[in-house]
Amino acid sequence: MRITVFGATGGVGQELVRQAVAAGHEVTAVVRDPARLPVRLSEVRVHAVAGLDDPEELREVVAGRDAVLSGLGSHGRRANGVAERLTRAVLRAMEAEGTRRLVVVSAAPVGPRPADDPLVDRLVRAAVGAVLGEVYADLARMEAALAASAADWTSVRPPKLTDGPLTGKYRTVIGGSPRSGRTISRADVAHAMLALVDDPASVRQGVGVAY
Repeated sequence: MRITVFGATGGVGQELVRQAVAAGHEVTAVVRDPARLPVRLSEVRVHAVAGLDDPEELREVVAGRDAVLSGLGSHGRRANGVAERLTRAVLRAMEAEGTRRLVVVSAAPVGPRPADDPLVDRLVRAAVGAVLGEVYADLARMEAALAASAADWTSVRPPKLTDGPLTGKYRTVIGGSPRSGRTISRADVAHAMLALVDDPASVRQGVGVAY
C-alpha cells in the first residue's frame, strides 16, 4: 500500500512510519527534520517541508496514494488552531489530486462519552478538559472540517497517550468511546490507524480506541 504520513516525527507519527515500513508499505514521510525519523532514510521517501499551510505544496505527496495518515496536532496546551489549519490544507491537496482515504488522530473528549461511564471517569474527563480545552476545541474544529469534506476520513480518538509498547490488545468503538478507556500507547494508536485504513465501517466516522 502506498501511504503518506504527516506529522511523521511526532509521537504517533513515528510509530506510523515504523510500523508501516515493517509491514512492507511504501511510505512517504512529510517532515521538517528528517533526522528525527525513526527508520533509516533509505527505507522511506522523505519530503521535507518548511510548513504545511499551502495545499499546492502538498499535492505531490498525496497524489496517487492509497491512504494519507496524519499525526498532526498540538504539542502543548496552546493549540493555536494547528490541527484544524493543517488538516484543512491536507484536505484541499487531497481533493485536488483525487486522493480520498484519510485517517487522523483526534482525542477521546471530542467524541461522545459512554453513557455508562463511572463517576470517576466523568470527573477525570472534566478536569482534563479544563486544562486542555483549547486543544480539544481545535480538534473539534478539525473534525468539523473533515465532516464537511468529500474525503473518506476516519478520526481516531484516543484517551491519555503513553509511551508503552505495541500490544495490539485494545478496544475500538466506532462512533463512540470504550467504557472506562483511560490510556493507550502511541504505538497501539498507530496500529489501530493502520488497521482502520481498510475498514469500510470506519469511513466518515470517529473511532474511540483505548485499553
